Amino acid sequence: MPENSTATELPVVIIGAGPVGLAAAAHLSTRGMKPLVFEAGATPAAAVSEWGHIGLFSPWKYNIDYAARALLEATDWQEPDSDYLPTGTELVNEYLAPLAATPQLRDAIHTQTRVIAVSRVGMDRTRTPDRDGTAFLVRTQSADGVIEDHHARAVIDASGTWSTPNPLGQAGLPAIGETAAREAGLVTSPLPDVLGRDRDEFACRHVLVVGAGHSAANTLLALGELNEAEPTTRISWAIRGADPASVYGGGDQDGLPARGALGTRLRHLVETGRIDVHTSVTITDLDTTDGLTVSGTTPDGPVSLDVDRVVPTTGFRPNLDFLREIRLELDPVVEAPTKLGPLIDPEYHSCGTVPPHGANLLAHPEKDFYIAGMKSYGRAPTFLMFTGYEQIRSIVAALAGDQAAADRVELVLPETGVCSADIGSSCDAPVADTAEAESCCGAPAEPVSIGIPTGLEHGRSAYQETR
Repeated sequence: MPENSTATELPVVIIGAGPVGLAAAAHLSTRGMKPLVFEAGATPAAAVSEWGHIGLFSPWKYNIDYAARALLEATDWQEPDSDYLPTGTELVNEYLAPLAATPQLRDAIHTQTRVIAVSRVGMDRTRTPDRDGTAFLVRTQSADGVIEDHHARAVIDASGTWSTPNPLGQAGLPAIGETAAREAGLVTSPLPDVLGRDRDEFACRHVLVVGAGHSAANTLLALGELNEAEPTTRISWAIRGADPASVYGGGDQDGLPARGALGTRLRHLVETGRIDVHTSVTITDLDTTDGLTVSGTTPDGPVSLDVDRVVPTTGFRPNLDFLREIRLELDPVVEAPTKLGPLIDPEYHSCGTVPPHGANLLAHPEKDFYIAGMKSYGRAPTFLMFTGYEQIRSIVAALAGDQAAADRVELVLPETGVCSADIGSSCDAPVADTAEAESCCGAPAEPVSIGIPTGLEHGRSAYQETR
């Protein structure tokens, strides 16, 4: 960018071309600002494509941003059925790829371009005079190694957390030998396509799934199907808790029949011995000397498993390394913006109790720098894509100088349903109290207990108290 460009002439850099990053570009375009999107993957929404075989747990009506819809409606795009639950691939093919191809956005998106640093032109983080009026410096590296510097009036980091999964070891640290096991390909991605492109990695092998959330349930069910076709496929499941029941859902009593049926099937796989469950396990070591041996401790003593692959469904954390020169203010627990952190801490909240929020809660000491989308939640797993769209609407309004719109909350979330069902459900649970607000699918909602309970006042800690 020319050194003499004024701030208003510079683009707003968006890091990441996923659902939230593309929504940001759409909102900027709608308000007459120039977006400049850098995507590390080979295509827009590359991370979504990696888990494209997984079904979303919210229907189309909660997956499309309204500014993005306006751009798409000017093309020959056909909006999907609002109540249908898409897969990740359908989300890309029927929404994100057409959005990225709109005339307003297609030239603004630069794929295979990774942001490796963000700073201020001529200033490191220690320099204060005139800082707020100085352009941002965004350094990128292309797939062929070319490094370039770009100037920007503002930066929105919507890069997500897909590329930085939590480690398998204890205390938030990698287990001994985990790095070598990952480099050797013995630890897979968090949501492998067990029945599709990754089938050969798992068929007729011993697979260990680590974790007790929705991703674990998806993978275990897929492995159960693979075991039916390839009976020599062995499935082990290691969790840190004492009871896997939280993943099963309500069975026949579940308000969401599809989810209940799948939960019942998972329970059946465990109870019939097709999944070998190891509870209260703390993984300490991955030894790749001769194959792969996973060792850990339990209250009853050490455990050691010889396996062929480990699937790490242990959650994600933000990559903050390239933001070293930006003045961030982060919650010490979940690594989210300080004002947002207490509202999303999974120890006390589920996604059903996180209020919609915008620029004010997402602001950092660095003026006009925002982290949005999944990454804004740090290590908390309580994020909803629709909440990310509200974040973006407010952030772009603030950048446009429309403080009234930035301060206004325009999103009303359902009490429950859209954040607790990615092993096969929609969001049409009945409710005991008809005075409560309508749920996302038009029916009143009640708390649902699967993984971290949805719609309860408190999250993980309250759930543990009920066990």
